[in-house]
Amino acid sequence: MNRWLFLLLAALPFAAGAIVIRDDVDDGRYRIERSDFPALADMPGEGHGVLIAPRWVLTAAHAAPMEGMGATIAINGNAYGVERVFLHPGYRRMPEALGKEAMATGSPSRIHAFLAASDDIALIKLAAPVTDATPVALYRGSAEVTQVAVLMGKGATGNGAVGQLPDAQHRTSLRRAHNTITGGNQRYLWYRFDPPPQGLPLEGVLGSGDSGGPLVVNDHGTWQLVGPGSWITAVPEHALEAGFYGQMVHNVRVSRYVDWIEAVMRQGDDSLPPSKTGRANGSLGNGRP
Repeated sequence: MNRWLFLLLAALPFAAGAIVIRDDVDDGRYRIERSDFPALADMPGEGHGVLIAPRWVLTAAHAAPMEGMGATIAINGNAYGVERVFLHPGYRRMPEALGKEAMATGSPSRIHAFLAASDDIALIKLAAPVTDATPVALYRGSAEVTQVAVLMGKGATGNGAVGQLPDAQHRTSLRRAHNTITGGNQRYLWYRFDPPPQGLPLEGVLGSGDSGGPLVVNDHGTWQLVGPGSWITAVPEHALEAGFYGQMVHNVRVSRYVDWIEAVMRQGDDSLPPSKTGRANGSLGNGRP
């Protein structure tokens, strides 16, 4: 897999943080504290997930740790062992040949088609329950498109004018940004990185290392998880690069997977009621000035 296709994994030293931001807004306005969203889960090395029940984390399948690797997941500053990883049966790992072809031709179109047909979602059962972070509710409606959502992560940074910074570290400071969901289908929702002046005051997109990072909406003070970050389509003039204005980010559409999520959780935890999801409040804002 290639880091410009998935929002993926490699750790390189660079004194920078997460989320690709507007080029005309100070970086400090994007930074937040862990306490603003304590349900954020850090995958081993990089990548994220979201706590949706005391022992359950939802993430993108390609960002989930491999079962049996002895990995731990950090939530609110504490490490939790992984008891089991549940990949969606419709998830398909990208063939290495597709990545090589895209690098040779300069066109990722066949990879985009492959990713669009894959169910990139996974559940992780923790070895012990989380007691100091409130789980986030799943979004269950069908009106995601046109909503202003909040995205966050600790992956690579940069800005829309120059793109993601070369060799940017993929696990650094926590940042959040806002974006408007512009489209969706049965698997994915997507949003575009608009330049100023069209973009929101804190417009931004996920960077490499932010796979599985949350896209959330605020419903009367309650955070609801719309979808984990999955993959990108870059603008033609930067077809093999990430972080430029015009880029589209695709997030798994959680509302279309609620039945699968709850079935897996009931199967893996007999004490969990069929519709049990938590609620989390925070101070990330609603994306409007």
